[in-house]
Amino acid sequence: MRPAWAKLYTIAAAVLCAALGILLPWWLIGACLIVFLAWLGLTRPGRQAALITAAGLATLPRRLGGASVVVLGVAGVVGVLVALLAMGRGYQAMLEATGSNDTAIVLGIGSQDGELGSVLSRGSAMLIANEPQVMRGADGRPVASAELLVTASVPMKEGGRYGEVAIRGVGPQAWVIHKNVRIIAGRRFTPGLRELIAGENVRREFADVEVGSTVEINGEPWKVVGAFDSHDAHNSELWGDIDVLGPAFGRGNSMTSMTVRLRNPRLFRSFKAALASDPRLKVETQTTRAFYASQARGLTQSIRMLGILVASIMAIGSVAGALNSMYTAVSARTREIATLRAIGFSGELVLLSVMIETTLLAVAGGVMGAGVTWIFFDHYTAATLGPDFTELMFQFRVTPGLLVTGLRCALAIGIVGGVLPALRAGQASVAAGIRLA
Repeated sequence: MRPAWAKLYTIAAAVLCAALGILLPWWLIGACLIVFLAWLGLTRPGRQAALITAAGLATLPRRLGGASVVVLGVAGVVGVLVALLAMGRGYQAMLEATGSNDTAIVLGIGSQDGELGSVLSRGSAMLIANEPQVMRGADGRPVASAELLVTASVPMKEGGRYGEVAIRGVGPQAWVIHKNVRIIAGRRFTPGLRELIAGENVRREFADVEVGSTVEINGEPWKVVGAFDSHDAHNSELWGDIDVLGPAFGRGNSMTSMTVRLRNPRLFRSFKAALASDPRLKVETQTTRAFYASQARGLTQSIRMLGILVASIMAIGSVAGALNSMYTAVSARTREIATLRAIGFSGELVLLSVMIETTLLAVAGGVMGAGVTWIFFDHYTAATLGPDFTELMFQFRVTPGLLVTGLRCALAIGIVGGVLPALRAGQASVAAGIRLA
């Protein structure tokens, strides 16, 4: 029998290994795995541990039910974790793709609700555009876009409900600032007319926004004359002429933001300082990349925390399933384990073999869960409320990093779930096997 302190030491070591499997860099885990495999293949104790493990794996066909509990339980944990993290990663990537380091967005100071809660006057916009750091076009005019963001309720294609859609009023310079925007159907709106163009995601989710249709907004008809694809957050917007949109929504000549293209990204700090030092302006300035990244941060962190919480709860159940399954397997192999002990295999090697078997089953479940999630959820389109409380469509992003995270989780579950059955197997006696013979 192992002394109590030895059992506690083994359990603590297993928990430490599980924690390191989650926290260490992937390359260091890979290096440790290579060293361990080398030990299994090149040393006498390692080869003995490998033989015992192979003997245990050979019995899997006789206990498929218990092994399936471990594999499917871990697959569920990893699948849920990776799917939720992929949701947050896709949302974040979509917003980050909207900005760049060579463009800056200027908002009215104190705009707690982001762009939607900002107010800028035309006079402020002119002062911002005329700063020397702002790029000039071939015609000598500043490359700056005054924009107005408003929201409206539009019927959705499914569910018979209305959703909030963002409508962005822009001027001629918007096409220079937002280079990703490409017309894919119809044409651009005509300045001075009540016309709109629809982002690709808006067309997918909302009714009455196909090219050639008329959508009622604020009790007035607007003609949809084109569709665009920008591969970023603007795909979830409708665009129209700012000079028509402002009066239609009671905003007059005001705007919500001013976006400028800088002559050089390194000029951002001096541009921001110049605006902050101008007593005529009360504004906040960020690069568009930083602005949209900050808009994504809150929801991304919430999704990540939810994923970890749900996966942790499920992992407890998965560990319990692994414990039950491996206890059953150890009980069924009592005679075999006692025989191995009788012919000279140490209890430590039997313990290690059970740990290896449980970990392999868990990793197999992790591969299954990660693979299924990658097949069915990578680039899956979903919708949620965006920073401005409008419908924002994005795609799940199942990245290699997230798959590795899922496998780390599976590794930890296998180690923790296998330690107690392994201790029981390691202390099996020859006498117990003789009694069962």
